[in-house]
Amino acid sequence: MTDYHSHILPGIDDGSKNIEESIKLLAMLREQGVDISVATPHFYADRTTPGEFLSKRQAAYESLVLYPDFPGADIRLGAEVSYFPGISRISALKDLRIEGTKLLLLEMPFTKWSEYTLREISELSCSGDVVLMLAHMERYLEFQSRGTAEELAQMGILIQCNASFFANKATSRKAFKMLKKGLINAVGSDCHSVDARPPRFDEFRAALTEKFGPRFLDGFIDENDSLLEVFV
Repeated sequence: MTDYHSHILPGIDDGSKNIEESIKLLAMLREQGVDISVATPHFYADRTTPGEFLSKRQAAYESLVLYPDFPGADIRLGAEVSYFPGISRISALKDLRIEGTKLLLLEMPFTKWSEYTLREISELSCSGDVVLMLAHMERYLEFQSRGTAEELAQMGILIQCNASFFANKATSRKAFKMLKKGLINAVGSDCHSVDARPPRFDEFRAALTEKFGPRFLDGFIDENDSLLEVFV
């Protein structure tokens, strides 16, 4: 299974603090059935340039995979890009896509999105350079108008939700409803640490199996994983 959203690289953002924690997170993900981890450290355009970010990301990646006790893992490099006005005019966004694909994980504002914001991400989505995947969509829903997720789908924008969205009893009903409507394309752990924000794919699997059965779970995982091959 592919985890499209994780903060497993050591010391680059508010995720894993060191190599040892990164290795523990990767072990937890492997135990929960994840065989491809997309590393998506935060990118903020007002704090760093794409070039500086990529250099820092590569250093963090190499420190992990070249570590003597690194157990081996399939890690694809990406970024969780924070939205900013004018983002559609930045050509360097292509460098922040998930490795080997056109997929760009985009973190949206935690406020009601303006018409300008929606228009801009629509323009970005239509540019042909990137395929937008909105990070942890469930965290924005309370701020948006009803039907926003459907509107995004019509724009060709993909939606990623966190495993915890399905695992938490308070939110699982909404997660299942969106899933049945075809409004969730990808799932991620959004793991930051072993204790405070660990992977929860085991609970995700259990929740979907209980609600829809194992065949449905397998089908969704196949569709989830295929995105790496479809959007190249």
